[in-house]
Amino acid sequence: MKIEYCNNKLAKIMSDMQILNETIGTQMTKAVKKRYNEIEATNDFQELMKNNLGHPHPLKGDLKDYYGIRLTRNYRLVVQEKENKIIVVKGVIDYHGDKYNWIIP
Repeated sequence: MKIEYCNNKLAKIMSDMQILNETIGTQMTKAVKKRYNEIEATNDFQELMKNNLGHPHPLKGDLKDYYGIRLTRNYRLVVQEKENKIIVVKGVIDYHGDKYNWIIP
């Protein structure tokens, strides 16, 4: 599946491992890279949902058109299905509790 980004700043961060590591640290970088590899290896969004990689689930509220994909216990990769074979990444967030904590906006 093809992965796109919601803006150029995010694309720059997510496509450069050094910048990503400086932004979110080594452990989170490894988690993001692992999930990216799994997403890219799927044929389409329905396969991703069916295989339950990262427990993808629809989000609510301000993020109702997006899906959360687990990276760690609290952090999720926020994506939107653009077409069946393309997803758009919005960022990495901890949305548990009363507020959103974007570590990659």
